Amino acid sequence: MSHAHRFDLPHYTYDDYVQWEGRWELIDGIPYAMSPAPSLTHQEVSNNIAWVLKEQLRECPACRALLPVDWRITEDTILQPDNLVICHPAEGAYLTRAPVLIFEVLAKSTALKDQNAKYEIYQREGVKYYVLVAPEDRTAKVFHLLDGRYAKLADVGNETVDFDLGPCAIHFDFSLIW
Repeated sequence: MSHAHRFDLPHYTYDDYVQWEGRWELIDGIPYAMSPAPSLTHQEVSNNIAWVLKEQLRECPACRALLPVDWRITEDTILQPDNLVICHPAEGAYLTRAPVLIFEVLAKSTALKDQNAKYEIYQREGVKYYVLVAPEDRTAKVFHLLDGRYAKLADVGNETVDFDLGPCAIHFDFSLIW
């Protein structure tokens, strides 16, 4: 099969993306629908992660926890991590710099994208910690960026993991998110 057809696909950019209804992500110009809406379990786990992060960051004015926000990586790649921590000043419609810590709560419809495309992008962009959370199994895989590549730091269920965010360190108790 010839590869010529690939170039017939529309290639979208941020200017297109901002006009779309609903939640989307854009990877290399290809749109991915963030639907259906996350399950109750997914939302509950994500809310719990946000709560734990907020509690842990209370004494750290340099860092803040965010729920999905546009991270404009390039003109044609815009992602919305489920939970993230930034330790740099940010304002405006979207992030332009890598978060220091990202949690993606896996769902059947997004698991492959989270485990492959986003993993590669987060690694390339220098996200220090990437956590893949599997609510059904009550487990999480924690990756730490070492020399530009992700190394698995831990497989956790109810353990606590220390994250060194730079300006501060947090002790994240995974037993609190399930």
